[in-house]
Amino acid sequence: MKIKFIKAKLSDISRMQKLVAPEVESGIILIRNDDEIATNIRSYMLAIGENELLGFCALHIHAPSLAEIRSLIVKEDKRGLKIGEGLVKSVLEEGKALGLQKVLALTYRQSFFERLDFIEISKESLPEHKIWADCIKCKHFPVCNEVSLIKNL
Repeated sequence: MKIKFIKAKLSDISRMQKLVAPEVESGIILIRNDDEIATNIRSYMLAIGENELLGFCALHIHAPSLAEIRSLIVKEDKRGLKIGEGLVKSVLEEGKALGLQKVLALTYRQSFFERLDFIEISKESLPEHKIWADCIKCKHFPVCNEVSLIKNL
């Protein structure tokens, strides 16, 4: 199957929400309403195969030198095909072109990001606005089991 990595459009929001819904329900991925996705639509990269949405993620910029990979999701029956890896590599290339120096990820899938040369960091080193803007919305806050990782570009 040929997979394309393309920037999301506003018309993709409903199918993005449908794909991510089970992970949001389980608390793996933070809920983002349609307006929040629309406001940040330029951040999202889609994986498309045979006109089907296979996955997506966002590259959210926190500061001139730092961004975060958010909302990484791959359709359950397509996992293991390196689609997630392709999405992450696509947004890392975009980040590098923008002049970012570091990209972080908060995840329950530490080994996935370590295979892509991310290294674990303490949560205390995260930008404070990250905690108050995002983490506070999580159903697991303040008892968080996610791992913080970072990659230098």
